[in-house]
Amino acid sequence: MVTEDARALAVRCEARANSLARRLSREFFESVPGYDRLPADLKDLEIAATVRHGVRTFLRGVVAPPSAADAYRIFAERAGQRADEGVPLDLLLRAYAVGVHGLWEVLRREARPGEETALAELVDLLLRTQSEVVGVVTRSYLDAAAALAQEDRSGHDRLVRDVLDGTCHPEEARARGLSLDGPLLLVAFAPRAPRDEDPGGHGSAGRGADGARAPHGSPHESPDGREGGAVVRRRRLRGVRAALGRSFGTDVPAVLEPGHDGRGTVGRALVAGRSGVPEDLAGSLSRGYGRPVHVAAVPAPDASGIAEASRTAVEIVRIARARGLAAEGPGHRLDDVLLEFHLSRPGPSGDRIAALLDPVACRPELLATLRTHLELCRDRRATAARLGVHPNTVDKRLARLTALTGLDLALPHDSALALAAQLLREARAEGPRRDPDGG
Repeated sequence: MVTEDARALAVRCEARANSLARRLSREFFESVPGYDRLPADLKDLEIAATVRHGVRTFLRGVVAPPSAADAYRIFAERAGQRADEGVPLDLLLRAYAVGVHGLWEVLRREARPGEETALAELVDLLLRTQSEVVGVVTRSYLDAAAALAQEDRSGHDRLVRDVLDGTCHPEEARARGLSLDGPLLLVAFAPRAPRDEDPGGHGSAGRGADGARAPHGSPHESPDGREGGAVVRRRRLRGVRAALGRSFGTDVPAVLEPGHDGRGTVGRALVAGRSGVPEDLAGSLSRGYGRPVHVAAVPAPDASGIAEASRTAVEIVRIARARGLAAEGPGHRLDDVLLEFHLSRPGPSGDRIAALLDPVACRPELLATLRTHLELCRDRRATAARLGVHPNTVDKRLARLTALTGLDLALPHDSALALAAQLLREARAEGPRRDPDGG
């Protein structure tokens, strides 16, 4: 039990919970090594919310102590999430220690002359509470890390990739516990290209699941289209798996892989025993991913058709992204991109189409302008904004590309050829699919 003076001091400090949370997440935590590399939404939303909860729980607990389960549940949940995202344990514990120091400063500054004894009581309680929280956080983190390690040892994600790629026989996959019964759906998804402005009326382009525009330099995707690091990828994959589970009513194995050069992040999922596509699949996966995604679902009658259906779904998504198609409803169908799909097939004609861009192979600024211009539905202002150049520069680059290749992007036929050539060249550059974690 604490004295009335200590309770009164705690009540006065509770009014500072919001400002303390903001200050800790923006100033104090920045001194923790590695904190600056965490995703912005993780710092600004989840960590700030956890700080507010911790401050309020402690100060309210001075007056009416909560049960240990209620008081520490959110710390345990957050620690498990951080382990899943690959946030180092030492960074997590340092952040908690810094939070305790910040709360101590608030108590010290709020204490009035004559409240030295009350301040000492609260500091004693704070240190004892810190010990409990550190124990809960460490146990939860290590339990989650052990579960992840066990999953990695079992090679589950690698097994899913091998099945999707057609390098693992279905019977072997079944023997290792992967369900492949009944009709199957092969789902592919990829983030929609961000836009700095949306003059074409495409709604949520360049916005996150909550409608907020993702700023340049955010961890979601940089202005040149590269996705964030391992922490971001794990958070996105966890969100997508949860969304797939809600959409199909069952656990759905899914993998997420970056492109060969950091561009073109693509995810794949294997839905067993399902043939119908949920009407809001694109919206559901966009919310789980944290930003709008292109989605395609291709059926396979049985396990023998998994690899081909997976390749088709991925190609549909790649074309939809390259064309800048809206990502909505149940997702894109093959019929939506039929011409580009046909034109981007390998073979003698594919070689000749890819060669159309040979004259600009050593002009990366022209290739980047072409790719961006097609992704943004040939909007010169949006293209300029994404590339950080003047619209007139875009015009000059496109004119130079036309002069060198003979492809005039103002013509639908030439735009289709340019898109097919780009897709063929990118597919060759990527080569065999690789496990991003080295598997």
